[in-house]
Amino acid sequence: MAERVNILGVDVDAVTMAEAVDVVRRAMDTRAGVMVATANAEMLMRATHDEELRRILNASALVVPDGAGTVWAARHLGHAMPERVAGYDLAQELLRCAPAEGHSVYFFGSAPGVAEKAKAKAEQLYPGIEIVGVRNGFFSPADNAAIIAEIRAARPDLLLVALGVPKQEKWIAAHLAELDVPVAIGVGGTLDVMAGVMKRAPHWMQKAKLEWLFRGLMQPKRAGRLLALPKFVLKVHASRK
Repeated sequence: MAERVNILGVDVDAVTMAEAVDVVRRAMDTRAGVMVATANAEMLMRATHDEELRRILNASALVVPDGAGTVWAARHLGHAMPERVAGYDLAQELLRCAPAEGHSVYFFGSAPGVAEKAKAKAEQLYPGIEIVGVRNGFFSPADNAAIIAEIRAARPDLLLVALGVPKQEKWIAAHLAELDVPVAIGVGGTLDVMAGVMKRAPHWMQKAKLEWLFRGLMQPKRAGRLLALPKFVLKVHASRK
């Protein structure tokens, strides 16, 4: 396994996309029952004051550097971090490989109707893919038992959970043993993008490390959350001393 880089108390794996995909595929093949997290700067900042989230991330089998800020932080702290491994791109790679490898998938999260649209998109993009179930992310604690039973009955090899940070990470950690799935990944807005209800930043903005700005422009409600980014930069810089 690649080096783990500690960024503000969270251990992030210094992996390439290919290495991350390989780790997840092996975990599915061995039915490991593990969680994978996609750590961007916002998540890492939240983990500095959310001890439960920090513990969950550090107990995850794989924490990929999702975001230019995470890659910058690792390098600023003097560690090698080969590339950004965006959660959306990781999910697409796993979906692309799934038909040939016989891996089935379950989509859980987002608003009503979104997971169904994401399923249709996946079936269009990746012929032969087996999406064994979908379920929206609007539920109460009283619904947990039924949701878990439904996922267990579907027996997916890969569970993609799109409930937002930190709800998705905490939900997976609380129920991973009961779910009996080989791999569960918190994927944030991935299903929304696949369904076409949310746009992803143009490729040039991704390359220019401006995806955070695009999200802020597209989702004004996130503006306050974007203030975490300069705080993140200052906190990482201070942690060098």
